[in-house]
Amino acid sequence: MKALVLKEYNHFSYEDVPDPEIGPNDVLIRVKACGICGSDVHGMDGSTGRRQPPIVMGHEAAGVIAEVGENVTDSAKGDRVTFDSTIYCGECAFCRKGLINLCDNRRVLGVSCDEYRCHGAFAEYVAVPQHILYRLPDSVTFEQAAMVEPVAIAVHAVERVPISLNDTAVVVGAGMIGLLVVQALQAKGCGRIIAVDIEDDKLAMARELGADEGVKPDDCPEDADVAFEVVGITPAVQTAVGCLRKGGALGLVGNLSPEVELPLQAVVTRQLTLYGSCASCGEYPACLDMIARGAIRVEPLKSATAPLAEGAERFERLYKREKGLMKVVLVP
Repeated sequence: MKALVLKEYNHFSYEDVPDPEIGPNDVLIRVKACGICGSDVHGMDGSTGRRQPPIVMGHEAAGVIAEVGENVTDSAKGDRVTFDSTIYCGECAFCRKGLINLCDNRRVLGVSCDEYRCHGAFAEYVAVPQHILYRLPDSVTFEQAAMVEPVAIAVHAVERVPISLNDTAVVVGAGMIGLLVVQALQAKGCGRIIAVDIEDDKLAMARELGADEGVKPDDCPEDADVAFEVVGITPAVQTAVGCLRKGGALGLVGNLSPEVELPLQAVVTRQLTLYGSCASCGEYPACLDMIARGAIRVEPLKSATAPLAEGAERFERLYKREKGLMKVVLVP
């Protein structure tokens, strides 16, 4: 099969690789669409240590089941499906509690780190265990389904933070996840949603997708009930903390920097509550339904659809932060 392989840091090759082998509990999926995640773009230069070459990246995908393992009973050839980016074991203490995103044996598709190598979906085929599959609603296209993973991340983050009807919420960072958090907050019943970013076009998109206001960091309110930091750098975290009223809650979603400077005194003396949010935890069915109903819109976030063979060029353009380029979906 053909695949887009990260051969060396910052160097991709579109080439022939062996077809994936499937075990008795696995399915083989013919990939119809796979989105380029920001974590792939950040990882291609080696800075994260989680995309060690050679690796077939890609974990935001959808397709059609081409083959099933001998123990697979809930899925069949021809089923239209997507799948969780996280392969969880289902047996550890966290999985037994339903906290599959915290699985002790967690692996992520398209990631190669010191602990494991798990080829992903920038290929004609990908093999995944049956227990991470989700069938697609008839009205959801493969390209829409390839964006359900970031939707689930946003919805999980919003579900982590206690929100009351008519709360004021601030979202710091109006990139892909931030714009989905805005929509999830609207669906949750927030009365006032304020998006914060340094780029005017992102703030305009936030307003189009449900934010009541779009402001620069210096113009943030100081009375928000909840805030979400969706970047992962010190200035954004400090902005989010500064937006909150006493007793407010902060959802930490961004993960760009491994460490940030936290204004500890403000957190303590104003009795703020911090909620970390990791990936998603079973929200896929609800998110697919929300996409199908139009409660969350993903099409405005898609900048381009391109053949997998053009993947190297698309990665380079994303890596260079080409203006106006947000989500690119590759099609084998």
